[in-house]
Amino acid sequence: MGLSLKILIIDDDKNVLANLCYFLNDKKYDVTSASDGLEGLKLFENDQQGFDLVITDIVMPRISGMGLISIIKKKFPDIPVIVITAWGEYPGAFATESQADKVLSKPFELFELDKVINKLISSKNHKVQD
Repeated sequence: MGLSLKILIIDDDKNVLANLCYFLNDKKYDVTSASDGLEGLKLFENDQQGFDLVITDIVMPRISGMGLISIIKKKFPDIPVIVITAWGEYPGAFATESQADKVLSKPFELFELDKVINKLISSKNHKVQD
C-alpha cells in the first residue's frame, strides 16, 4: 500500500503514540499524530487530501475517543476507525457502541494492528469498487 495510505493516530500516551508512529512509518504509511481528541479532530477537519484510516484511544483529554468517532462517522462514514484501549473487556460490544470498525485492547502486538489495517483498507477498497 505504501505512502498512499494516510493514517491519523490519536493517543494521549506519548509512548504509545511514538511506538505506533515509528512502526507505521517503518511500514511506509503516511502518518500524522495527535496527543488528544481535540487536536486530532482539528487535524482531521483541516486535512485537504483526507485520511484513509483513523486509530484512536478512548480516554483522552478535551474530546474523548467516543466523541471523536461520532463526529468522524457522521461526516465520513466510510473511513475505518480502529480503537486502541485499555478499557476493552468486551471489544465486540464496544465496537458496536462506539461505531468503531475494530477495537484492539492494550497491550496488543504491532503485527496484529498491521493485519487489521490491511483488512480494513482492503474491505474499504472493495466497497468503493462495488
